[in-house]
Amino acid sequence: MMQQKMVKEERSLGDLFSELMSETSSLVRQEVALAQAELTHKATKAGKNIGFLVVGGAVGYAALLIILSGVVVLLANFVPLWASALIVGVGVAVISYVLVSSALTELRKTDPIPHESVESIKEDARWLKDQVT
Repeated sequence: MMQQKMVKEERSLGDLFSELMSETSSLVRQEVALAQAELTHKATKAGKNIGFLVVGGAVGYAALLIILSGVVVLLANFVPLWASALIVGVGVAVISYVLVSSALTELRKTDPIPHESVESIKEDARWLKDQVT
């Protein structure tokens, strides 16, 4: 009776290998799903920020044009009209450069690599190696 139980509990190498492959396949699918979710989250965050940047820029541009025309008219009381337009234009160009540069710097800080998934896959590879050896 005891020998029958041992025989039932012992599994063949083929069964163990088949189970290992099944678990490994499942693990790989889960890791791919995790990486996809992480990349989707990062892309959504970057896309949202880019969208806000575009909309904010368009609204700000309209307001800026109106304000700048008022500044040009105001300066025209003290200097020739062409000079007031040139002064305002150069000032706006400097401000624009600073704003665009800072926005691009922030976008470059967005790291597209799914670090959590990469580490998890490395751990899985170590686990699989330990199981096979």
